Amino acid sequence: MDAGGNSLPSPSCPDGPKRRVCYYYDRGIAGVDYGEDHVMVPRRVDMAHALIRSYGLLGDMSRLRTRPATYDDISAFHDRGYADLLGSLTPEAFAGGGEAELTARSFNIGEPSKKEDPRSVDNPPIAGLWDYCCRYAGGSLAAARALAAGRHDIAINWSGGMHHACRDKASGFCYVNDIVLAIRELLAAFARVVYVDIDVHHGDGVETAFVDSGRVMTVSFHQGTTDFFPKGRGKLQDVGVGEGLYRAVNVPLHAGMDDEGYYGLFQPIMEKVMEVFQPEAIVMQCGGDSLSGDPLGSQNLSIAGHARCVRFMRSFNVPLLLLGGGGYTINHVAACWCYETAVALGKEIDDDIPQHCYDSYYQSQGYKLHYPVKKGLKNDNTNHHVTQTKNTVLRNLAELAAAPSVGLQVPAGGSIDAKALLCRRPPREDDDPMERLHRRCGELDERGFFTELGKRQLELELANKQEDGGQQTYIRDWSEPAKKHRSEKLYFKYLA
Repeated sequence: MDAGGNSLPSPSCPDGPKRRVCYYYDRGIAGVDYGEDHVMVPRRVDMAHALIRSYGLLGDMSRLRTRPATYDDISAFHDRGYADLLGSLTPEAFAGGGEAELTARSFNIGEPSKKEDPRSVDNPPIAGLWDYCCRYAGGSLAAARALAAGRHDIAINWSGGMHHACRDKASGFCYVNDIVLAIRELLAAFARVVYVDIDVHHGDGVETAFVDSGRVMTVSFHQGTTDFFPKGRGKLQDVGVGEGLYRAVNVPLHAGMDDEGYYGLFQPIMEKVMEVFQPEAIVMQCGGDSLSGDPLGSQNLSIAGHARCVRFMRSFNVPLLLLGGGGYTINHVAACWCYETAVALGKEIDDDIPQHCYDSYYQSQGYKLHYPVKKGLKNDNTNHHVTQTKNTVLRNLAELAAAPSVGLQVPAGGSIDAKALLCRRPPREDDDPMERLHRRCGELDERGFFTELGKRQLELELANKQEDGGQQTYIRDWSEPAKKHRSEKLYFKYLA
């Protein structure tokens, strides 16, 4: 049974027949660096993967082949001029000023989010930007194709979920909207798709892309105070336009929402959505910034409360795509996505975190998967607000006619080759450089471990060690300019 309120969680209990689950992980994403002072840390995906592996869950899932998205994949939705910029921009070109900087800023890359603070850049011109976008977008496309092929019930890509990216600009740490690309892929095989977003921020990029579509319903549960990002979006009265009227559902919340109140809205609203829209596939963005203690969010959900929503959507037995998203306390986010992987599988896992390469990151939560939510945090969601919000949303959903009859478009190129999407053999745990490094270092202190990690970061060959102002630096073998490896002290900034 699910844990009610913010009480201690029960194990991830099975909720029906076993599901066929496939899983996408690209180790190249972990090395992406938004900058030392940026809250987005892609290594959290590697942490989640290591935790999933340590619980022995990889053997219960098919592994999707790592296949980055192509230019044509990305430009199927995004403006080609914007895609060209993503493919050519480098930190050095941006720093040099001139046309490169002006063009990047016109697409909201390198532009300060606060005019009074030039360092407040949400979308920095990071090294390897195009490669990064292609990798996480490729994961969501592969997962969507696996569901469309019909051989899997649930597909997972925790590196995806970049819901703020717009057709022609970056936004909210998101450059390419992999969710929109995945939904477009699903629409080639399914008549209707519902998108569910439990990130603390409104899924504005996805809603905008499908605001006038009769085949996609977007549902966003988010913090909706007037000064919260994205400002002015996700209001209760935003219900779609044209053929998409009443197919945009927004559930704005105040700060401090707990498990019981959140699920009290989520369950009846999503039950009604499934009844009136009758989707043939579900895409769920599982942003971890709605968890208690997130530095950018003000909600108070436990991991069990967050996962309860995933379990509820799983219970409909409709093809389900699970994606990541926000979440900036990286140990909490990794623990949450590991637990939700177990929920997807219908597996029970122990609360004690197994020993693995990142286990020291969980010291603050007692090496437990589930951590306690904040006590005494004010919940600004009054009974009146919750009841009014629920009744308004349900009244809007009642306006929908019977699910529309939509003719399917056969994908160009024929049916999907499901076998081609999967790894020929599941990657061995020994193939993972993090695990090899962890065993090699043994009982070395944290500095020794991370020094070694810096030298061998993922599959990249790091060479030509040199001294630069007393700081150890490493030069990548493809002649990328010298760049100091992000040390363990910087990663520990983003732990609870």
